[in-house]
Amino acid sequence: MGIGYTTILYDQETVRTGLSDISACQYDGVEIGLEKVRHAGATVLEEWLEEYELELYCVMAEWPVDEAAVERICDGAQLVSDLDVPFYGFLPPERHREDQETLSNWLDRIGRAAADAGVRPLIHHHGATAIEQPDEIEFWLETSPDNFKLLFDTAHYYPYASVTDGIERFADDIEYVHFKDVDPPANFDNHVAALSSESHHLDNTINYFRSFTDLGRGVLDFETICRELEQIGYDDHITVEIENQSESPLIHAKENYDFMEALTNRY
Repeated sequence: MGIGYTTILYDQETVRTGLSDISACQYDGVEIGLEKVRHAGATVLEEWLEEYELELYCVMAEWPVDEAAVERICDGAQLVSDLDVPFYGFLPPERHREDQETLSNWLDRIGRAAADAGVRPLIHHHGATAIEQPDEIEFWLETSPDNFKLLFDTAHYYPYASVTDGIERFADDIEYVHFKDVDPPANFDNHVAALSSESHHLDNTINYFRSFTDLGRGVLDFETICRELEQIGYDDHITVEIENQSESPLIHAKENYDFMEALTNRY
């Protein structure tokens, strides 16, 4: 099992700095967004990964906001394949933005493009999107192309059900895992409920995402989560995804690595 980190806290111009920071903290791998991969270029990115001795675990596609974005996502599958990346993450569209038929069509096209390129597409269940709650995850895994599997995210699952129960429920579909913690603010349940309604306010979304925090600073029991992953036979990579700590990203990368190292040594 490798421990990875995402480059969310680094923009297109500072991706190389991010890779240097992540490597300095002794992570094994990294996850990068498709736009950042394209900006750097495949050849240059491969040189950086080799320089910093990092494995590229997953490329996350851009948000599917329209047909043009979906076309870019489909085209990106070959780039992911050329980089020899095992996983290609799909973020669902914003809730209530697209109808079920449109989402089904997009998943079919992305699934075919991934199959043609020889990469594994992953559904990333995500708050405030069309695929966030457990029953929605199950429905879309059952109805999407067979090559789609699940990117299981601890923080995005927490608001709707027990994380360990979710690991057990989707044991046959989980192929890649995000670890991040949750520190629920006041009225957190109201913010969560609002995300699924047609009248949710921007404040609900902001307060929901602001609850995500560094490992060990929230309410999730990662030791129990690790034991449950072990119980279902998951022994693949775990990537730490920190997205709210925009200042001192190197410090956050190191603190989260230290947490993961202590955690994996315990279980």
